[in-house]
Amino acid sequence: MRVAIITVSTSRAAGEGSDESGDRLEQFARGIGGEVVAREVISDELDLIAGRLRHFSDADPCALVLTTGGTGVAPRDVTPEATRVVIEREVPGIADAMRDASRAHTKHWLLSRGVAGVRGRTLIINFPGTPRSIAQAGAAIADALPHAVALMAGAPSEH
Repeated sequence: MRVAIITVSTSRAAGEGSDESGDRLEQFARGIGGEVVAREVISDELDLIAGRLRHFSDADPCALVLTTGGTGVAPRDVTPEATRVVIEREVPGIADAMRDASRAHTKHWLLSRGVAGVRGRTLIINFPGTPRSIAQAGAAIADALPHAVALMAGAPSEH
């Protein structure tokens, strides 16, 4: 399964610090059988984020596009808005499960505004920007993702 990883961070895009969240997200993707074919660090700009999500859904299609960062309540946090502009159908259970998994680890879990949804045959998921949160949130959804990707690709489903 082809996976693109996008780190949304104006400071990281400017070269300040390492992309630890992107590293953790890449580990997560590989752990669920993903082949990471692209990894980018971009600024917190709605149009830029939406453009890259479209690119990895349409022009260079990936089964999964995983973002990290820009999901909080700061004025610059616009990843969920960019994602909503791009997706055709929301998958709220994924984002809900990720928030629920964070509840035991941080009192700020409820401030995460990440979303998940489908564009064409691509599943787009917003992860938190904190590196330690990626494994926690990812554990809650890891088992469902290969099944979701298979369904989006047209695989028969057991109902």
